[in-house]
Amino acid sequence: MSQNPRVIPQVRSMAQSDYLKNQRLQKLAELRAQAIDPFYNRFGPTHSVAQVVAQFGSLSGDELEALGQTFALAGRLMLVREFGKATFCHFQDGSGRLQAYIQRQVVGDDDFARFKKLLDLGDIVGFEGTLFRTRTGELTLQVQRFTLLTKSLQPLPEKYHGLTDVELRYRQRYLDLMVNPAVREVFEKRTRIIQLVRQFLDARGFLEVETPMMQAIPGGATARPFVTNHQALDMTLYLRIAPELYLKRLVVGGMDRVYEINRNFRNEGLSIQHNPEFTMLECYQAYATYQDLMDLTEELICFVAEQLLGTLRLSYQGEAIDLTRPWRRLELRESLTELGGIPAEVVRHPEALVKLALEEGVVLRPGEGYGRALTKLFDLLVEAKLTEPTFILGYPLETSPLSRQSDTDPEVVDRFELFIGGRELANAFSELNDPVDQRQRFEKQVAARQAGDEELPHAVDEDFILALEHGMPPSAGEGIGIDRLVMLLTDSPSIRDVILFPLLRPEK
Repeated sequence: MSQNPRVIPQVRSMAQSDYLKNQRLQKLAELRAQAIDPFYNRFGPTHSVAQVVAQFGSLSGDELEALGQTFALAGRLMLVREFGKATFCHFQDGSGRLQAYIQRQVVGDDDFARFKKLLDLGDIVGFEGTLFRTRTGELTLQVQRFTLLTKSLQPLPEKYHGLTDVELRYRQRYLDLMVNPAVREVFEKRTRIIQLVRQFLDARGFLEVETPMMQAIPGGATARPFVTNHQALDMTLYLRIAPELYLKRLVVGGMDRVYEINRNFRNEGLSIQHNPEFTMLECYQAYATYQDLMDLTEELICFVAEQLLGTLRLSYQGEAIDLTRPWRRLELRESLTELGGIPAEVVRHPEALVKLALEEGVVLRPGEGYGRALTKLFDLLVEAKLTEPTFILGYPLETSPLSRQSDTDPEVVDRFELFIGGRELANAFSELNDPVDQRQRFEKQVAARQAGDEELPHAVDEDFILALEHGMPPSAGEGIGIDRLVMLLTDSPSIRDVILFPLLRPEK
């Protein structure tokens, strides 16, 4: 007897989708007319698909028959092949996919007809039966009875092309996860990466904490914040752009090693590297320097990569990357000459470099000059060339208001940024703990804000200064972009591929 698979149209117009939905609504009504609850909630699976495969997937047909065990599994119908008096189907739960075999003589005429006529791809069904192997050796559930658990009113994405519309994948992530196994794997790896980061830091005596998401004065980074209002207190609040100033308060309080993995919010544009809501790891260690954090960062990322991938050699978007330690360390100004092609005499000459930056289209905001020109030219000419892990050192004081000034070069600070795969992954520095110096830097930021730079704080954070006046031990702190780390370790080209629900423009 010939195979008769249920086929989803390869191209589906709006009218076709409405037609298919209306068909399912008619089936829903018919189920209710037969006193069948299409949203049944009293079925308890005994196993997941993954458990069945792990425990019984290696058994032969004879061994499966000898088990004499009945299994209850539940999942979404993904494929149905009809053979007259019998039907094969594939269903999947959150752990995997399994084949089921339904025979009219086993389940009965009425249920068999109901399965063929009233159930659709996308429906969630509970199956009870025994395991066997087909002639081709595929592990299969011989269904003795089934229960419709959820009637799906919308058709699955087209069978042969899957969900390929990138915009639709982001807007309807549930469909993306449903039909694209590789997407589910990315987010499973994301969870595993965060678990490994916690495991690494916990083992080294760091304490995980939580700090405010809403702040009266946004600080800890240079970015435009989102603004909200607390009605009961009649005060303006800001979604945090960074947790830095609160984590430092904890170091003042005696928590020598702290970290937080949580959301930051920055009212900026969208790109393959930027989402206004993103996840950061920030950690602070007392009695440490930025050089200590370079070692810690190498150890952390290598630990995560080896545990997740089993290797320190990976490929990112076609580029081979070797995470084997030690990683390259390069001065910012040297990188502009070595990789950016700017003559050393121009790099070292403030007026000449500012002139070059302006010619390259760099926009200098009020109060900015040589330091800003250095970092923006680096962004333009060097960053994309840093495929192998590279620490960039020697950032200018002008662009690092919270960093400790270098003891050997007053124009730069004790800071690094880490680049892998042509993008920034981490930023760290020895912390400024001099309250007088910190107040002066804050006041310069406020003056620049009043001159028109909306990305800077609108006021001096007096409470943070007060905390510093009580004495913060010499410390170092670091932020690592979790989303970008996940991108690297899952070979994902866009930040939207590693955020379950990225921000999108409203549909027209």
